[in-house]
Amino acid sequence: MVHPGAGVIVVCGPSGSGKSTLLRRLFEEFPDKFGFSVSHTTRQPRPGEEDGKHYHFTSKEVMQDAIAKGEFLETAVFSNNMYGTSKAAVDRVSRSGKVCVLDIEVQGVQQVKETDLKPLYIFVKPPSLMVLEKRLKDRGTETDESMQRRLDTAKSELEYGSKPGNFDLVLVNDSLEKAYEQLRTFIMNAFDKQGECCD
Repeated sequence: MVHPGAGVIVVCGPSGSGKSTLLRRLFEEFPDKFGFSVSHTTRQPRPGEEDGKHYHFTSKEVMQDAIAKGEFLETAVFSNNMYGTSKAAVDRVSRSGKVCVLDIEVQGVQQVKETDLKPLYIFVKPPSLMVLEKRLKDRGTETDESMQRRLDTAKSELEYGSKPGNFDLVLVNDSLEKAYEQLRTFIMNAFDKQGECCD
């Protein structure tokens, strides 16, 4: 069930699946074709993160007010912090003539499915939970508690991602080169039919 006409791609996958790396390569290869929807979050910026580039950093009160006004396409809560994609962020990318890419959680995917938007849905998964745990450990940014929380979340995400019909493409990232080629080919085939992408 592919709906490329909307010019929106939703990418989902557990933290550590490698989806950010795959998307970075896509953006580097096609800088004029794809635009990233910058999410909002109530968490504090990490070192090196810039407001408006990595996230729109905001307060819980401001975000809750905007959600109540219907300004968000999807929202999720993780580690007591709110995350979300505003309709304005997606419109901004679409108005620039680019395909809008959303990197969101399963909660967000379920909410987008309730809207009129008809994006391509792509799920990126690791070869196994053991590989995922190793990737997260190698980052050196997780406490034992946050690691366990991420792994528990990953289990439910993988369950949802593996159900037939939830995603247009389920990509196993066991080799970055192979996974990227698969992602690139799938997107090109989908959008080429509409004459929207990718030279």
